[in-house]
Amino acid sequence: MISVALLTLVLQAASPSTANSPATDQAGVLATIDAVFAALEAGDGAALLDHVYAEGRLTAVGVRRDGSVGARRESFAEYSARLKLGQGFTERITDPVIAVDADIATVWAPFTVTRGGKLANCGVDHFDLVREGGVWKVMNLTFSSRTSNCLPASGQGG
Repeated sequence: MISVALLTLVLQAASPSTANSPATDQAGVLATIDAVFAALEAGDGAALLDHVYAEGRLTAVGVRRDGSVGARRESFAEYSARLKLGQGFTERITDPVIAVDADIATVWAPFTVTRGGKLANCGVDHFDLVREGGVWKVMNLTFSSRTSNCLPASGQGG
């Protein structure tokens, strides 16, 4: 008698694969990040929520406004509510390291942020993404942040 697990493996092997190629997956992941950056540049909270999970988290690690060092956390819903149209910033990443397994992905990349054409801060972004119904969305974004030892970024993002 064939076990259910063995039968499932045989049927999966016999059926044509509908999985995306690694290059297609990576392009989709980066397209989502570009869309997030476009929303941030526009200061458009509603557009941001189109590309993230509202209950997902932003975690910033670095110097806080009061001068102390630590982590600040908030949901994408909370963060998007504070955005103001036309008052965004430009973020660029370089040399992204992308890992995809089925419908989850991570991206690790150095970034720079500019406001009004001037370098504001830099660090490293770490994105977690989840694909549902063929659509990639950011579940979490964790990033370091500093204002010194920043190199201008060019390339991917925004």
